Amino acid sequence: MCAVRNIELAQANAARQLNPLVRNLGHSSTLAINERCAELRAQGRQIFSFGLGQSPFPVPPAMVADLRRFADRKEYLPTAGLPELRQAIAAYVTRHEGIQVDARQVVVAPGSKELMFILQLVREAQVLIPAPSWVSYAPQAGLFQRQVTWLPTSYDSNMRLTPAQLADACRENPDRPRLLILNYPSNPTGVTYDADQLAELAAVARQFDILVLSDEIYGGVNYSGDHVSIARFYPEGAIISNGLSKWCGAGGWRLGAFILPPGREQLRDAMVAVASETYSSVAAPIQHAAIRGFGDEPAMTQYLAGSRTILGALMKRACRALREAGVRVCEPQGGFYIFPDFTDTPAYRRLGGNCTAAEFCELILTETGVAILPGDEFGFPAAQPSARIALVDFDGDVALRALNAEADAEFLEQYCQPVMNGMARLCQWLAS
Repeated sequence: MCAVRNIELAQANAARQLNPLVRNLGHSSTLAINERCAELRAQGRQIFSFGLGQSPFPVPPAMVADLRRFADRKEYLPTAGLPELRQAIAAYVTRHEGIQVDARQVVVAPGSKELMFILQLVREAQVLIPAPSWVSYAPQAGLFQRQVTWLPTSYDSNMRLTPAQLADACRENPDRPRLLILNYPSNPTGVTYDADQLAELAAVARQFDILVLSDEIYGGVNYSGDHVSIARFYPEGAIISNGLSKWCGAGGWRLGAFILPPGREQLRDAMVAVASETYSSVAAPIQHAAIRGFGDEPAMTQYLAGSRTILGALMKRACRALREAGVRVCEPQGGFYIFPDFTDTPAYRRLGGNCTAAEFCELILTETGVAILPGDEFGFPAAQPSARIALVDFDGDVALRALNAEADAEFLEQYCQPVMNGMARLCQWLAS
């Protein structure tokens, strides 16, 4: 009994010694749902894993071959990144966006998530986040006690931030330093912005001298292939964030990059200084292999075209099925996600509307085996029964190899069968 008491005291003391800012920080919900799915499957349950947004497609074979070729590279590379890789990333942005980028503007890290963390460490600012948004933006800001202001979007505005909303958020104390985090195609909604909409947002950002973190990690899987960066319209104040995880299937490689605006050398140098005292540099073999991913070889073009075709067809089919089940949803233009509102479904009405988003998603998992994340994890009201559905539970390698032209209904039923089966079960339950 004495030993047990000592252990309890040690645990209590350890908890008190934790930084208060991390004491109540939970595990990232997107990673937690993946672990829970694995546990339920180990128990023999049939689970449709629509929680974690991991690309279903393989790393392009040429990049895998390069990783093998450079596996013996063991040296520490420059903290900001391998010069040849930074040049390739600069050329990629210049080629796709038509804005001149110098390699010195590029900083490479073990994932863009790490760079976002460092940015919020080195720059003190009020953080503006459209809701819903990715689950880690606000917790990172909280670790540095930054004030977070949510800018709610709605289905009526197609889940997009409007210039008027952004201006309203800045009129009080207009000279205050601000950081707007703008992610498109969006995680969790899949919607994006066209050039005119981005130009209008850029004009407001310039008016109030807002630093924009433009998270474009899903830009490569914009279904139409015409992703536009806000940096075209606000080159002096927009940071482009990108990486290999979403459009190149290499999430586990952990390689991301920031393209900082010209004239922000102090910000860039501060971020590199912090990086030098934390992760030092990204693994050398990964950086060498990543160069090809930012090139314009025919194999990469074909890989991206196939990915977009499959995802675009799959999302369109899923949205149609959800609407037939009484679900309100904005059709995505890129990425892997759908963000439905279940308020008008027979299943939700059957519960009398007295059910939070988390409770409703738990009921869905229990009764159908479909694992999705509640909308309040992304900054939406907990009382509104919304969720993020990640439609990635299929073998993307097999699907890419089988694709000839269009991903029609027969193709989706054959090569995206887990997603189609899971969506059918979910929609049947929602409509019952």
